[in-house]
Amino acid sequence: MQILKLDPRALKDNPDDTRRSKSSPQSDALLLATVKAVGIIQPPVISPEVDGGNGYIIQAGHRRVKQAIAARLEEITVLVVEAANDNGAMRSMVENIAREPLNPVDQWRGIERLVALGWSEEAIGVALALPVRQIRKLRLLANVLPSMLDHMALGDMPNEQQLRTIAAASLDEQKEVWKAHKPKKTERADWYNISRALSKTRMFAKDASFGDDLASAYGVEWVEDLFAPADQDSRYTTNVEAFLGAQQEWMTNNLPKKGAIIEVNNWGQPELPKKAERVYGKPSKSDHVGMYLDRDGKVQSVAYRLPEEKKRAKGNSSTTDGTDGLDNGAIVDAPKSRPDVTQKGQDMIGDFRTDALHEALGRAPIEDDTLMALLVLAFAGLNVRVDSGAIDTVFGSKRFKRHAARLIGEDGKLAFDGETLRVAARSMLIDVLSCRRGMSNSGVASRIAGDAIGADSFLPNMGSEDFLLCLSRQAMEAAAKEANVLPRQKVRETRAALIDHFKEERFVHASALFAPDPQDIADLIKAGVVIDEDNADAHIGDDHAESDAAEDAAVDEPTVDEDDGLAAPEGDLPAGDTSDDAPEAVDSDEEQDAYGIAAE
Repeated sequence: MQILKLDPRALKDNPDDTRRSKSSPQSDALLLATVKAVGIIQPPVISPEVDGGNGYIIQAGHRRVKQAIAARLEEITVLVVEAANDNGAMRSMVENIAREPLNPVDQWRGIERLVALGWSEEAIGVALALPVRQIRKLRLLANVLPSMLDHMALGDMPNEQQLRTIAAASLDEQKEVWKAHKPKKTERADWYNISRALSKTRMFAKDASFGDDLASAYGVEWVEDLFAPADQDSRYTTNVEAFLGAQQEWMTNNLPKKGAIIEVNNWGQPELPKKAERVYGKPSKSDHVGMYLDRDGKVQSVAYRLPEEKKRAKGNSSTTDGTDGLDNGAIVDAPKSRPDVTQKGQDMIGDFRTDALHEALGRAPIEDDTLMALLVLAFAGLNVRVDSGAIDTVFGSKRFKRHAARLIGEDGKLAFDGETLRVAARSMLIDVLSCRRGMSNSGVASRIAGDAIGADSFLPNMGSEDFLLCLSRQAMEAAAKEANVLPRQKVRETRAALIDHFKEERFVHASALFAPDPQDIADLIKAGVVIDEDNADAHIGDDHAESDAAEDAAVDEPTVDEDDGLAAPEGDLPAGDTSDDAPEAVDSDEEQDAYGIAAE
C-alpha cells in the first residue's frame, strides 16, 4: 500500500463498480463545493491494471475523482492497493453500503466546531453546498434541551417552524413540556403538540404604530427573525401586554377630531356606539372616527355616523314644581298637526302635475335658451343619481343644485343672461360626462361630445414612461415608426428612445382619440330606432297627449315622505337604500366640503 499524487484524468473507471445509477445533481453539487473549498479529504482507492495494462483502476471514490476533474485539479492524493481477485467488486459493495450519513445533530455539532475555529456561516455554506438558512436552522439546536437532542439524533426531527418554536423557549419550559410529551422507545415524538405547548404569541414591529420612545417606555424589545425574507422587517416581541399597551397609548395620543377608542367583539370586529351607522365611503367632516386594535394588534380605524339629536320644541318648555318629574327646559316632542292635504292627496297632486308638465313640454312653445336652462335644472331633481368622473363619486340632486341656482331668481323664476346659462350648462356637463373606466363611464355619449367640441387638442402628452410602459411591443414599435424613431432590439431601449423623442414633441396614442367607434354609433342609432318603434305613438307633437302621459305614469314617480318632505324614488330603489346599486348622494354641506365642492 502506498500513497501517490496523480492526475485524476489518468484514472480509469472500474467496470465492476457497484454504483451504476447516476447520482443526483444536488449531491454532485455538494461534493464539488467541498472539493473546491477543502480539496479531497479521503483519498480514492486505486489498484494497478491487470491483464497487461499499465494504468490504474479506481476501486473506491469514482464520484470524488469525477468532481476533482470538474474542479480542474491537476493532482490528487490517491491510495494504491493490490488488485483483488474479484477486481474490487466486494470492496465497492462495502464502500457504498456500510457508510452512514451524519444525522442533523452531528451536523450541528460539526458546524459549531467549525464556527469555534473561525469559520463563518457563509463559508461553511459554500464548503458544504448548503444554504445559509439551513446552517442557521441547524444552529438552533444549540438552544434545545439535551434529552430532546438525543431523540433528534435518532433521525426524528421536527420541521423548521416547530424547531424555531422549541428553540425560542427556555430550557425549563422545554424540560416541563418534554416530560409530558416524551415518546416511548421506537416511537416518534409528537412535535406538533410539543411546539404548540411552547409557542408564544408574536407581535411584529411592522404592525406597530408606536415609535422607539414608546417601545422603550413599555419595555418592548425586538427580536430578529433570522428565517424571514431579507427584504422584510421581521422583528418581533413576545411581550404582548407591553406591545398592546404601547399601541393603546399611541391611539390615545393620535386620536383625530371627533375620534374615540372603541372595543371589539369576539370576532375582532369593532363595536360601534348604539344607533351608530358605519360609513363605508369617504367620511364627511361631521362623521366620527373610531380607532381599535384588531386580532393582530394592528391599529385600525372605522368611520361612523351618529343620529341627529332631537331639537327642543319652541315654546314647550315647562317649569316643574317638583311633582311632575320634569326639569325646566326639558326636551319634548312638538305635537304633530294634521296636514291640509293627506299623503294620498299629495300623490294625486303629483300625478296631476306630472301629466301637465309632460304635456306642456310636448306642446308649449319653448325658447332655445329656456330649453337649455330647463335641461340644466332637470339634473337638480331629487330623482337624479349620476356616477360622476369629476371626483370619482356618486352625485345626487344637491350636487347639481349649485348649477341650477345660477339660473333662478329670488322669486323662484328663471332669471339669467346668456353667459350665465352657458357657464351653468358647461359646469353641468363637466359633472355628468365621463370617460373613466367603471361605473362613471358615460360611454359613447362622452366620446361623441368630446369629438364635437374638439377635445382631442386638450389631451396631454402621452410620451411618458408611465404610459409607454402600458404598451405592448407591437404598439411601441408602431408608435416609433409613426414618430420616425428607429426601433431598438430591446423593448426598454425603444421606450427610452421614445421618451427622449417626445420631450420636445406631443404624442397622443390613436386609441385615446375621442372619435367613437363606428359600431358604437350604429348600436346607438339602432337603440334609438327600436325605442321609436316601441313608442310609435309617443311623438312630441299634437298626437303626443294621452299615450305619452300613460307611459310616464308607468314610470316610478317620486313620493313625498311625511316626516321630512323629501322625495324618494319608489320601486327597486327605496328611500335610504345604501346598497352598491343605489349609493347615497352627497347631501350635506359638510359632505360637499369633504369632496372639494366649492360653495356657490
